[in-house]
Amino acid sequence: MTNRETKQTVFQRWLLNNKIISSMLIILLLLAIIYMFDKVNFIFEPIVALFSAVGAPIIIAGVFYYLLNPIVDWAERRYKMSRVATITVQFLVLLVLIVWGLAVFIPWLSDQIVGLINHWPEYWRALVKMIDQLTADKRFADVNKWFNQTNSDISKWVQNYSAEYAKKGIHGVSSVVGTLTSAIITIVTFPLILFYLLKDGHQMPNYMAKFLPPKARGSFLDTIGEINKQISNYIRGQLSVAFAVMVMFAIGYTIIGLPYGWLIAISAGLLNLIPFLGSFLAMVPAVVVGLFVSPMMLVYVFIVFMIEQTLEGKVIAPKLLGNSLKVHPVTVVVILLSAGNIFGLAGVVFGIPGYAIAKVLIYRLYKWWQLNSGLFRDETNQ
Repeated sequence: MTNRETKQTVFQRWLLNNKIISSMLIILLLLAIIYMFDKVNFIFEPIVALFSAVGAPIIIAGVFYYLLNPIVDWAERRYKMSRVATITVQFLVLLVLIVWGLAVFIPWLSDQIVGLINHWPEYWRALVKMIDQLTADKRFADVNKWFNQTNSDISKWVQNYSAEYAKKGIHGVSSVVGTLTSAIITIVTFPLILFYLLKDGHQMPNYMAKFLPPKARGSFLDTIGEINKQISNYIRGQLSVAFAVMVMFAIGYTIIGLPYGWLIAISAGLLNLIPFLGSFLAMVPAVVVGLFVSPMMLVYVFIVFMIEQTLEGKVIAPKLLGNSLKVHPVTVVVILLSAGNIFGLAGVVFGIPGYAIAKVLIYRLYKWWQLNSGLFRDETNQ
């Protein structure tokens, strides 16, 4: 064996075939790539601007796609109906629902919201008064001080925000006009995107796979299929559970006679899209309103909440949502806190599905590296 071959063998043994050093090199390369992306982030500004313009209609169309596409596939498979005919029927049903919403539901909802906003200061003062009475004892002096300070801070924040918004003047009006324009553009464009997604979306993975080498197409289609399954299960499951939560709260609050019960139930359904935290956040207005009515109404509110949580946790969520994402509850909380802190409300709503997609991609990449790097040969042969 020559000197050069010996040196190469030593190099391979101590560097290339050393799992620890190879892992460290990969980590250093990833950090270098992240660092370079940070330095050339101006390249991605046009992409961010483009997504901010078309992101909302694409996201809304994607959500409706996962809700409506199973019906289109089922009608095509079972009754040999053309996809265009099924999509047309679905759009007509959606149009009827939109017209009903604009004519009946939206005016009723706006009246409920205005009424609750008008009565909210009265409800909140009653809550503050009751807490002051409960904590009047000297033993609760620190608690009472903290609550008063928190209440004062909230009031100051609302006043400052209102004053700042009022000072914006024309800029604030232009901002409102811009928001309304974006909303109108979204409402007009998302049905068009949805139509073509329902019509041709099932062919998109195979079309994209044609641009890849033949050996990579099978893995690509498997990855896309798994990601599609994760997202579809999450969206359908979360929306179904949120609707069930809204119905249960609406029935419960109607039985006990809670004022603005339907409005609070609708907000509970929407907030339930935030895993683990949504239902508890929705309890705040119910508790405040129930406490203002009477202490007994507050007890009824808690009974409704306990019944709803039991049915949701034991019956509805396992049936509709299941464990499709296989995400540990602690991981969910960490994702919600971190994504919410970085991206705000969008991070809270899309953090879990984003994590599911990243999990699939990282796992697939790791398996590919494990099979092709040669560093895990002993483990893969076992």
